[in-house]
Amino acid sequence: MTLESWQLWALLSAVFAALTAIFAKIGVENIGSDLATFIRTVVVLLSFLVLLFATGQFATSGPISPRTWTCLILSGLGTGASWLCYFRALKLGPASMVAPIDKLSVVLVALFAFAFLGERPSATGWMGIGLITAGAVIIAIKA
Repeated sequence: MTLESWQLWALLSAVFAALTAIFAKIGVENIGSDLATFIRTVVVLLSFLVLLFATGQFATSGPISPRTWTCLILSGLGTGASWLCYFRALKLGPASMVAPIDKLSVVLVALFAFAFLGERPSATGWMGIGLITAGAVIIAIKA
């Protein structure tokens, strides 16, 4: 895999998401979940501010269309809502059960991409989506 490989970046995303769950579970032990989410959000915001300035991406971006603004704002609101719910779940439950159930987002992305973007997973893709669903349900029932 090269640095231009989507598979590499997806795998790195999974690794960082796993580390996020572990660090968040430890970090939320002695404070409220909403404050923990706020701290995390500030860190992400500052990190990206540094990244954008360091790479000159603020200067090289062109005009942003209203549709792009709308979708990115909605995506940001969704991210915030997801983080609030995720941190609350981590505060209340074990990370080993919260994170897999949270990954039902993979199933929902596949269904939404099918319905709204016209994406068509292969038969093996649907099988994988079904297995993820089954795993999340089994974990939820165990609770």
